[in-house]
Amino acid sequence: MKITAIIEDGMIEELIKESGAKTITEGLKVAIKDYLSKRKIQHLSSQLVNEPLEFSYGADHLREQNRK
Repeated sequence: MKITAIIEDGMIEELIKESGAKTITEGLKVAIKDYLSKRKIQHLSSQLVNEPLEFSYGADHLREQNRK
């Protein structure tokens, strides 16, 4: 998709420097992927807070299974 965006030069320069990208497009792809990845982690973390994992087996049970 081709878009036009107005972004401050300083932000673009910092993005290129910090991402190690060779082009503005590459830098923006890195930034967007990083942002989306962090948002997914935040979403999953909030799900764990609301619905904690429950384990039906304890360490003793698992040790016993491994010995068989």
